[in-house]
Amino acid sequence: MKIDGGTTAWMLTATALVLLMTPGLAFFYGGMTRAKSVLNMMMMSWVSIIVVTITWVLYGHSLAFDAVGDGTGIVNKFIGGLDNLGLAGMVETATKDDGTGMPSLVFSMFQMTFAIITVALISGALADRVKFGAWVVFGIVWVSLVYFPVAHWVWGGGWLSSLGIEDFAGGTVVHINAGAAALAVALVIGKRVGWGKDPMRPHNLTLVLLGAGLLWFGWFGFNAGSELAVDGTTGLAFINTQIATAVAAGAWLLVEKLRDGHSTSLGVASGAVAGLVAITPACGFVDPWAAFVIGAIAGVVCAYAVGLKYKLGYDDSLDVVGVHLVGGVVGAVALGFVAAYPFADGQEKGILLGGPLSQLGVQVLGPVAVGLYSFVVSWIIAKVIDKTMGFRIGAEEEITGIDITSHAETGYDLGTIHSSGVAAVNGTAAVPASKKVGA
Repeated sequence: MKIDGGTTAWMLTATALVLLMTPGLAFFYGGMTRAKSVLNMMMMSWVSIIVVTITWVLYGHSLAFDAVGDGTGIVNKFIGGLDNLGLAGMVETATKDDGTGMPSLVFSMFQMTFAIITVALISGALADRVKFGAWVVFGIVWVSLVYFPVAHWVWGGGWLSSLGIEDFAGGTVVHINAGAAALAVALVIGKRVGWGKDPMRPHNLTLVLLGAGLLWFGWFGFNAGSELAVDGTTGLAFINTQIATAVAAGAWLLVEKLRDGHSTSLGVASGAVAGLVAITPACGFVDPWAAFVIGAIAGVVCAYAVGLKYKLGYDDSLDVVGVHLVGGVVGAVALGFVAAYPFADGQEKGILLGGPLSQLGVQVLGPVAVGLYSFVVSWIIAKVIDKTMGFRIGAEEEITGIDITSHAETGYDLGTIHSSGVAAVNGTAAVPASKKVGA
């Protein structure tokens, strides 16, 4: 099949939009931390781009999407092959095997950006307190042992795919996967110094809103791009993304108003992200009315779920569990009820639209299986790192601020300003000694 210019142009655009989401996440997470940790938080997202790009090109694409042997063996249910190490053979392949009309390298790059942001999402639970080098090692090992296999299970022809799981753009592969991992690592490294006693409020809500806006913008590539074509389903995913996000943001604000007496900028940003997360697995499978319902449920449920960390005693710094794990579950399970447009073998409509109970069973099984696998393997990886190189910085470094102790930088230079040899002291220019009368 000849390369289709329209499809390829759209997929190049969608890929760039998804990649933009990771710097957007850096703004979102960076604004939510304390000022002394903003650079480290943003660096954890940026280095995820580096780590995942390298591992994806070397072997990640193969583990996620290649078949082993003739593609029928038991191994193929759990992991892909190694036929395209270093993307070997893909350069000369004009299109995907299914004939979508895009160069295979464009498809690979699109999928790479999903792996990148999944790793970056985990970092939000670990703010203020992990060694940068340990985070790099964790990212390499985690994406290799957890993300690549799970992507194969759901999208690469693995066992969940063969059962007919519906996950249009990554509710299970990305958000439940990252949320479960975040919980595991947060439990291994423990709470921040002063957690539950000292105020740990977001230091810059303007950055949070900027980051949320970039995420919302990029998410259209994330969701609509996952159709891998330009057709009616692409448009459906596009508008469903908008509807669910807006409704979830509004629902979160309403919960805040009724519960706390005021609505917040952090709430509208968090609500929007919750809606984006929940509609991700469902966007191409449901009608707009269902997107409205999914967004409303996600906004309310996630607004309450973020408070679980205080009741259960785990320090999920930036609410990765409450928004991504819980929101991902809401969207994945909702498909068992309201899916209207199954399009792959084994997939069925939701039970409210006449589909079988088995589809709901698969939509529950997927999040449970992926969540447990991700949690257990992530806990083991984090524990090994902690026992060997150490995962956490010292208490004194944490109190001083991880930006200055780990990176020798600060996010904001609020000290004395020097310009042309003249020092500004307390807002008044000090005259150098050589310029004073009689000097």
